[in-house]
Amino acid sequence: MHSRPRHRTRRTVTLAASVLLAGAATAPAAQADPPSGGDGPQHCTLDLDTGAERCFADFTAAVEHASGGRIDDAPASARTAAHDSGFRARTRSLAADSDRQADGVIQGTFFDDVDFGGDSLTITGAGLCEKDGWVDYQYDLQDAWKNRISSVQPWGNCWLWLYPEPGLGGDRDGPFKENTADIGSFMNDRTQSIGFS
Repeated sequence: MHSRPRHRTRRTVTLAASVLLAGAATAPAAQADPPSGGDGPQHCTLDLDTGAERCFADFTAAVEHASGGRIDDAPASARTAAHDSGFRARTRSLAADSDRQADGVIQGTFFDDVDFGGDSLTITGAGLCEKDGWVDYQYDLQDAWKNRISSVQPWGNCWLWLYPEPGLGGDRDGPFKENTADIGSFMNDRTQSIGFS
């Protein structure tokens, strides 16, 4: 456990807020696409700016979508990607280039199981985290992802903070600065909101 962060969030996004902004309750909530086949894990992407979520049957397709097609050769397995230093170096370089072009970047991937297994949720945001001591972005998990996270991969120069309550509430854990195959018993299957700093 760590002390409370300084909360100067530049972007707070929840699906409900996205729906209200998009159409004052007249527009339907963003729906995830069903995976393209099989009963295996779902690999979903979420855009913090729009609240749009899409799901895929494999990790490669999810990363390709999250990167806007700029990464089309990600390893098929998230476990492999976590240990592929060449792939990680390419994504860091691309994130830096994207920030300069004001494109969205991948900020974190979250997994249902330890060792980057099971379903995954890859979150993209407007830019890199600034490393200025503040939470730059935050996200309240939808019901389908509450109390499920067991491993994490930070991206986009972000450190990840996990909270047991919406709105960055409760005693947090982190920062997770590196790929973490097991977040530990304190927050395992307890996360309801995420801070990106």
